[in-house]
Amino acid sequence: MSKRIKVGIIGTGNIGSDLLMKIRRSKLLDCGIFAGHNMMSEGIKRAKAMGVNTSYDSINSIVKNPDFCEIVFDATSAEAHKVHAPILAKLGKFTIDMTPSRVGKMCIPILNLEEGLREKNVNMVTCGGQATTPLVTALMKIHPEIEYVEIVASIASRSAGIGTRNNIDEYTQTTSDAIQKFTHVKGAKAIIILNPSEPPIVMHNTIFAKVAKPKIKLIEKELNKFIFEIRKYVPGYKLTMKPVTENGRLTFMNEVLGRGDFLPTYAGNLDIINSAAVLVAEEYAKRKI
Repeated sequence: MSKRIKVGIIGTGNIGSDLLMKIRRSKLLDCGIFAGHNMMSEGIKRAKAMGVNTSYDSINSIVKNPDFCEIVFDATSAEAHKVHAPILAKLGKFTIDMTPSRVGKMCIPILNLEEGLREKNVNMVTCGGQATTPLVTALMKIHPEIEYVEIVASIASRSAGIGTRNNIDEYTQTTSDAIQKFTHVKGAKAIIILNPSEPPIVMHNTIFAKVAKPKIKLIEKELNKFIFEIRKYVPGYKLTMKPVTENGRLTFMNEVLGRGDFLPTYAGNLDIINSAAVLVAEEYAKRKI
């Protein structure tokens, strides 16, 4: 077997469980510890059945045995990560924060991968931020005069675990902050909808912007460039409604179909943030091997 870098996952919910599935497929990463704090965790039971090293001692399992991993994915909550971050920094772990805590460097790989790899703590923003910020960036390349955008991320309720539900306020604030930071638009608003419909819906994102005279063909061409690059690590990412304009408002939509690693394919929200995080970890690993 070729050399692999060991990773730890803290948090055994939907995000942590999906990360584990993706890491087991990686040729560069190996899971050294899958840890939570709930003795009744279904995630730990599943991982243990797969032969993965598990613990109910959460971050303390890594504190007690730092050799378990070199990279740590924190899939807990924004508040928990504020406690974990200084501990992991002291241990010298390269940390990938899956929560909207904003402790570390915001990272959307297609926009600032190299910048993120120079940091010890990388924040993966949110699934909505991963899905929409690149598209707003494309739009702003053609119309830098835009002063305000709104995005609406609609995901299946079944795909939102306890951590996501407990962080809704942080989610919307972090997503809008990321859009402003990366695209330099003056104002941005993010809304998330947890859709309870059955069967569950695929993740959809709608982007609205005020543009007086939109250059539709150029916008579409730029959007397609970004979509082509994102599809290299999220194959189910696509534009579902091309830019249209009405009364000075430009609208377009995209869809994220997941790979069904843990939850079924409707959970594109899990797929895009976790695929982005694994990409960051693999690029870090390439530089260490």
